[in-house]
Amino acid sequence: MAQKNDKYTYRVTWSEDDAEYVGLCAEFPSLSWLASTHEAALKGIRKLVGEVIAEMQGHEESVPEPIATKHFSGKFMVRVPPDVHRQLAIQAAEAGVSLNRLASAKLSH
Repeated sequence: MAQKNDKYTYRVTWSEDDAEYVGLCAEFPSLSWLASTHEAALKGIRKLVGEVIAEMQGHEESVPEPIATKHFSGKFMVRVPPDVHRQLAIQAAEAGVSLNRLASAKLSH
């Protein structure tokens, strides 16, 4: 059963292999729900997530926090090969911006 205050991140997409819509939840990547309509796939995955949460709570397991309610600092580290780092530093210098600003602009597109 879907929770009233369900804040999880859902997506419905077409599955060519299954010839049906598939409902997915980002916070529960192992779960999916197939249905003949977009609406039924969304309803099905929300119901399944609700059932899994109830089962997890019944076993006193920790339930994933919805992405929408998490606090993000705006910082994360990305490792790249040294030659890519060098190329990006050159691009930033040529554009007259910081490497951080260049990377942020590239990631936001």
